[in-house]
Amino acid sequence: MAEAGEGTGGVATAPRADVTTLMAFGGLVVIGGANAVAVRFSNLELPPFWGAAARFALAAVIFWAILLFRRVALPRGRSLTGSILYGVLSVGASYALLYWGLLKVQATVAVVLLSLGPLVTMLLAVAHRLEPFRLRGLLGSLLAVVGIVVGIGIQFGESVPVPSLLALVAGVVCIAEGSVVYKLFPSATPLPANVVAVTTGAGILVLISLVAGESWFLPSEAATVTAFGYLVVIGTVGLFYLYLVVLSRWTASATSYAFLLFPLATVVIAALFTDERVTWGFVAGAAIALAGVWIGAFSGTAGERARGKHVTTAAESCEPPSPGCA
Repeated sequence: MAEAGEGTGGVATAPRADVTTLMAFGGLVVIGGANAVAVRFSNLELPPFWGAAARFALAAVIFWAILLFRRVALPRGRSLTGSILYGVLSVGASYALLYWGLLKVQATVAVVLLSLGPLVTMLLAVAHRLEPFRLRGLLGSLLAVVGIVVGIGIQFGESVPVPSLLALVAGVVCIAEGSVVYKLFPSATPLPANVVAVTTGAGILVLISLVAGESWFLPSEAATVTAFGYLVVIGTVGLFYLYLVVLSRWTASATSYAFLLFPLATVVIAALFTDERVTWGFVAGAAIALAGVWIGAFSGTAGERARGKHVTTAAESCEPPSPGCA
């Protein structure tokens, strides 16, 4: 079983219930739940792509400073390639889509869509032969889709415009694919991997902002400055470090379980800091969606992994030169 930072080379690592990983997972949930609210504040003053670009550019500077201070080497070879691809998908592409989508979508709605992450990750992991297919996962994903329709279906074209909704879904797919790709390559330790990934993603976001013709400026209003500062230090440096700590120790699907719990944190934080209202229809739909994700992610084989039992994965049982073998 690979330790945090060891190369997994395509083998799906069984989740371990050690204190360090569980604490990292808990921090990931709280930060991820608060991020959607903070991005909404950031979007009130900053253009979306520039807001994302500035956030990740400053986070990259912090990551580089830590790397140089600790004198940690950058990843090389296939580990470098994996870190770059992870940055392209999980930072550059996904955050451009998420920031744009959050311009017209409530944070609570956005995070319920993000809760589909584990199911999307599972399906992509199966497609890459990184993890085995489970019927429970498919049934759970269908139930989750029903929940989304119940929760926000009435609002289509109004408070949840279809283009914004599609952008958020595409962002979820990019995050899921980035996690799977990271596991397919020999993994660098979280710090150097994040240096490469966040720098790569920031460069992509800067280019997108330039093409979009956005104005570049730093926030001036107190609420935006606070939200932006939080997003740079905690919402990016903290979130991405914790995510790779967990991803280095658990499977891609198991790590994405954090998306299940984001809505709970977001609802509490949004109620405290914004005037967002949550209807009973939304609550019912969210409950159905989360139940579907729970069935797909935690029951059956996934439950055995969570309890520490070893389960043979597609990557472990295949023979080279199959696409899923490394």
